[in-house]
Amino acid sequence: MWMIGNVVLLVVVVPVLVAMLNRVLAALERVRAAADDILAGGVALIGEVEMAPELLATTDRTIAEVADGAIRYGSSVGKLLD
Repeated sequence: MWMIGNVVLLVVVVPVLVAMLNRVLAALERVRAAADDILAGGVALIGEVEMAPELLATTDRTIAEVADGAIRYGSSVGKLLD
């Protein structure tokens, strides 16, 4: 009786478990590859973010220049309309 149970275990259950383990490991490898891609993208993005303070300073200067020009234009138009 135990012999039949052992044979069923070896012939049916073990291959099913091996197949399930293979599927889990394949999914794990896909997740690992995706995580490596995300990490590489994040590292590449750090180089772009390092320039942000300089770009913000340039944007602030540009906004100030545009605001001064708009004020001069508005005052000129106001004088013409008076």
